[in-house]
Amino acid sequence: MHINIKTKNKKELWLQILVNSECMHTEIDKKLVREERIKTKLMDISFKAFNANRTKNRKVTRYTPLEVKINRHTERINAVVTDLNETDIFLGYN
Repeated sequence: MHINIKTKNKKELWLQILVNSECMHTEIDKKLVREERIKTKLMDISFKAFNANRTKNRKVTRYTPLEVKINRHTERINAVVTDLNETDIFLGYN
């Protein structure tokens, strides 16, 4: 599935997402954030991230506010920055 997002600095991107009801947070790929120069913010409290197979991913310390558009629905969410490999965003249940 693909969605249109707008970043805090008004950059608009068309991204590949995976809707994952088991994700506790919406996540955005660290490489995408770096390549697209998406502004991030330091989290007050960091946490450890784990992959679906229960292997450790990395410590999550940053997030980015996003405006997500799916069809006619628009929502403002915060996405934590982590390694997602092949997918741009995991849309979690936060």
